[in-house]
Amino acid sequence: MIKNLRWAAPAVVLLVVPFTTSTPAQARDRSAPVYTVSLAAAVHALPVAAESRDGYRRTSFKHWNAGQNPTDGCNTRAEVLISEAVDPPLILPGCKLSGGRWWSYYDSKWITSAAALDVDHMVPLAEAWDSGASQWTAQRREAYANDQDAPASLVAVSAAANRSKADKDPAEWLPPTAEVLCRYLSEWVGTKLRWRLTADAAELESLDDLAKACPSTAVTYQPAA
Repeated sequence: MIKNLRWAAPAVVLLVVPFTTSTPAQARDRSAPVYTVSLAAAVHALPVAAESRDGYRRTSFKHWNAGQNPTDGCNTRAEVLISEAVDPPLILPGCKLSGGRWWSYYDSKWITSAAALDVDHMVPLAEAWDSGASQWTAQRREAYANDQDAPASLVAVSAAANRSKADKDPAEWLPPTAEVLCRYLSEWVGTKLRWRLTADAAELESLDDLAKACPSTAVTYQPAA
């Protein structure tokens, strides 16, 4: 792990070290390395570009699909809820979830009903579109919208927190629980690096400023295929 990384010259794009611990994504593609860098370095590695929402439709990202196990009757949303449950729910026919308990880290709330949860795209679909996904194939957008190979890509949180966030980036919205700021920034930047998404000038400026409060925070990501 690299901490407190400093840049020697503007020509340096990114300094990374392979992180060898196995992940679900590596199980599918062992040739893809996992990188760990400081949050500050990760922010500096984001390519900068103006955003455009021209042509965006939420239906451009097929979700939720049949998930990682198409034969279990559970879609991606349900699989994420099952995976992230602190106390597992009962899985009824048709993958209806009964009971269970979840921790919504954005707003530090316990949730005891699957219906009260949203599965949030760490980088919202509209923001992804603005940041480069408009140029992707439909298949890549579907892979993005249902990405369970990186734990930070999809997160179960309270519906209220998710709808407050909507499609805002960190220049416009941050979790109301201040103690999770560094985690949130790390997961946001890691998701953008994983999918090679850009940041606009205002977003990058905010990320750079906010990262100063997280000097020991690292970003771990694996580039998506």
